[in-house]
Amino acid sequence: MNTEIDGIKINYRDEGIGPLLILLHGWGSNVDLFDGIFRFASKKYHVVGMDMPGFGKSAEPDKPWEVSDFVDFVIHFIKKLFPEEKEIMFLGHSMGGRVIIKMIGTKTEEELGFKIPRVILTDSAGIKPVPSGKQSGKTKRYKFYKGVLVNTGIAKAFPQTLENLKKKFGSADYAAASPIMRDSLVKVVNEDLAPFMPSVKMPALLIWGDQDTATPLSDGQQMEKLMPEAGLAVIPGAGHYSFLDNQYMYNKILGSFLNIEM
Repeated sequence: MNTEIDGIKINYRDEGIGPLLILLHGWGSNVDLFDGIFRFASKKYHVVGMDMPGFGKSAEPDKPWEVSDFVDFVIHFIKKLFPEEKEIMFLGHSMGGRVIIKMIGTKTEEELGFKIPRVILTDSAGIKPVPSGKQSGKTKRYKFYKGVLVNTGIAKAFPQTLENLKKKFGSADYAAASPIMRDSLVKVVNEDLAPFMPSVKMPALLIWGDQDTATPLSDGQQMEKLMPEAGLAVIPGAGHYSFLDNQYMYNKILGSFLNIEM
């Protein structure tokens, strides 16, 4: 299905009948990766998920976004398509979790226009990582080479050399993104959302793969401590996409939280 939010063409899925559950995917992902969750949760819930701006089949924003911009987008999406809903649950994977945490931490129920009775955060981002020695060295080398290109005038004469340097030293997500989304990624990953986590006072289910290297299990453990009503469920052997790596176990945990029979 398609709609337009704030001038941006958006692709989304809308399945099932019941209380509204909105799914927010991670960086570099798209709504179709939630297919298993759609099939399972739509047995009892009205499940909606969108390709966030700049991902999947949705158009890019016209400028780099930070987490707050994605929050505003989700709110505008809801107000346009589901203005009568008074209670909405959210499930977020990776960056989608960031959006949920920032939304709860910065928006009142009156500003949202609805209540959030419970949330599910899956391998969620939000804890700012401490750079390892290897990462710090990589950053130093990037800054050194960038300085050479800028100070010698090479970057001005040949702009693509600076772009190639960014791709070489950036992450896989950074290298795969467009210029606008690269700048968005930098804004998103550099924001520490830990100060907002105590505001997540509703029941929060944290589902984590113990082999997650993108948002390690220690992040989930820290979130559990910071969120008053959070509980952490760990899936052995699963990585950053725990809902794909062990779909049966993931749905079993999710079903116990949302009262959905397997």
